[in-house]
Amino acid sequence: MPRKLYTLCGTDKARPFSPHVWKTKLSLAHKGLAFDIAPVGFTEIPKLEEGATKIVPLLRDGEKLVKDSFEIALYLEQAYPERATLFGGEGGKAMARFVEGWSQMTLHPVIGRIAIMDIHDSLDPVDQAYFRRSREERFGQSLEEIAEAGRSDIKAFSTKLEPLRHMLKAQPFLGGDRPLFADYIVFGALQWARIISPHRLLAAGDVVFDWFERCLDLHDGLGRSVTAA
Repeated sequence: MPRKLYTLCGTDKARPFSPHVWKTKLSLAHKGLAFDIAPVGFTEIPKLEEGATKIVPLLRDGEKLVKDSFEIALYLEQAYPERATLFGGEGGKAMARFVEGWSQMTLHPVIGRIAIMDIHDSLDPVDQAYFRRSREERFGQSLEEIAEAGRSDIKAFSTKLEPLRHMLKAQPFLGGDRPLFADYIVFGALQWARIISPHRLLAAGDVVFDWFERCLDLHDGLGRSVTAA
């Protein structure tokens, strides 16, 4: 049975935009594992695999179902130890946990505000209604008010990347000479922004821009297989 990766998409099923899905796509490619894509909208997720998840990515690998990008990476490392490592040992797992926390607490909220109307506008009508209702309940503001706050985040976004910038001055990837899952975590966030929003958050000449370009080229240019917004 071929592996199947359920991915979040809008109206255009060829443009998966979830940062967590992109972590998993690169993880599978890193391991050299073939997989098929199954694009779904927000409101389709609870119906997947007899209600197996409320989130994507969701990976079916034979009889095994795994959800959550970090749990999928841990599963792949355990199930395919003979293939290229995603963590490089226990220290790499601990580092990836820290990077994930930093990315989700620092980068994701800002990108979410900047791109919130772009995300909404990319969805099918049924998913637009769900997205507006759920996000406005979560934030206590209209999407338009959230987007207005996001405009002020664009110029300041570069400062959020200082820890990454500091590290990349000494090495080409967070993993050192080669990428590890920690790289895919941050790449997923920035790929999300690249695919869903026309706002350009990285400037040429920045070491983070150069790192992101290297990540786009990984695994036969998997990241570039979806063009920028």
